[in-house]
Amino acid sequence: MSRRELERVEVMGRVRSGDLKLSDAAIMLELSYRQTKRLWRRYRQVGSQGLKHGNAGRPSNRSKPLKLRRRVLNLIREKYSGSEEERFGPTLAAEHLAEEDGVLVDHDTLRLWMLQEGLWSRQRKRKRHRQRRERRSHFGELVQLDGSFHDWLEGRGPRGCLMDMVDDATSRIEARLGKEETIWAAADVLQVWIGKYGVPGALYTDWKNVYKATPAEQLQGKVPVTQFGRMCQKLGIRIIAASSPQAKGRVERTHGVHQDRLIKKLRRKKIASYEAANEYLEKQYLPEHNRRFVRAAAKAENYHGRKPTARELREIFRLETERRISNDWVIRHEGRSLQLKPGQQRYRPTQSKALVCEWEDGAIAVYYRGERVAFTELKEPIRKTSQLLPPAARAIVVRKPKKDHPWRQGWQKMRPWFSNQAIAAPLVGIRTYASP
Repeated sequence: MSRRELERVEVMGRVRSGDLKLSDAAIMLELSYRQTKRLWRRYRQVGSQGLKHGNAGRPSNRSKPLKLRRRVLNLIREKYSGSEEERFGPTLAAEHLAEEDGVLVDHDTLRLWMLQEGLWSRQRKRKRHRQRRERRSHFGELVQLDGSFHDWLEGRGPRGCLMDMVDDATSRIEARLGKEETIWAAADVLQVWIGKYGVPGALYTDWKNVYKATPAEQLQGKVPVTQFGRMCQKLGIRIIAASSPQAKGRVERTHGVHQDRLIKKLRRKKIASYEAANEYLEKQYLPEHNRRFVRAAAKAENYHGRKPTARELREIFRLETERRISNDWVIRHEGRSLQLKPGQQRYRPTQSKALVCEWEDGAIAVYYRGERVAFTELKEPIRKTSQLLPPAARAIVVRKPKKDHPWRQGWQKMRPWFSNQAIAAPLVGIRTYASP
């Protein structure tokens, strides 16, 4: 089953237990109430298998032939592609394909093909005026995440970045202080939030490459996914990127509150390290802040998903990188050579790749075709470096000819000298001059 179908199974299970109403389930699944009733009836009759799509695993009966698709895309590359101003859109390209090339393809089908091949991208116009966004109605429906760089310890310790999470419906916060706004900093504060409240429905972030690929990267067709984005995909969390600081103004205003209140409280406690600051945040500052500023959500239903187990979280919060395997079962990762021990594999890994997983504590695991593979780290060969000569030996000696050297004479005096040299030892290819 797909991730969306599993999400439907989980929500319908909560409806069966009485934790959710059917109308709330429709909002969480982003479906109409009538469609949610159909899913609920099918779930009661068949169970979780009733929510699985009937055509799963079977090719579409209405799909176009692969040969036709290749021909159409080749024609678009040759005749209707180019720069952003020159290229044809799907509708116009479909018209010219029918008129000039005699190929009938629906513009919606052509749009999907062009998007998948990176031959076209949606162009959206910015609105002139921003409209004030209302709060979400349920706790856990949307959580804003951002980092704030500031001199939090006022010179008693290093400068840092406060990773701040704010629930859009209730203004409940969670924060951790670290050195930079990195993948692990965002993952740590998200794990703390999940451990307390569950998996939120969506995260509202900015366009930093920690969270989401930039718009320039998305124009290439295939949208790359960051490491943090992959972690959120496995948890079923959508990442919404804000195009301006005002769009995520709730977390931006919270930064201002912390830069006033938190700094003064850390000063009174004489805290001078990240560890002490995080301990103070967890035990005193955050509970007091939430007790004072948290407001009730518009609706009482909690939209957080279930809390994953510690083992599931460890399988999710890790860095995953694909590395090509050489013929001798060696991969290169972060300047290190790892010798794999594939076990029962009898053949060489022709053009195969291994998945290298790395955790925050430095642990590394390698997976090949879904199975974990043992490995040993090879010592790098010592490279011979050229020995540098001492400065005295490397000095450049400039030799100047004497004053009576033939090179310093005029051509009239040089002419007899060349003639004598030619008679004494004639050389092939050198023109000789006769003496006057």
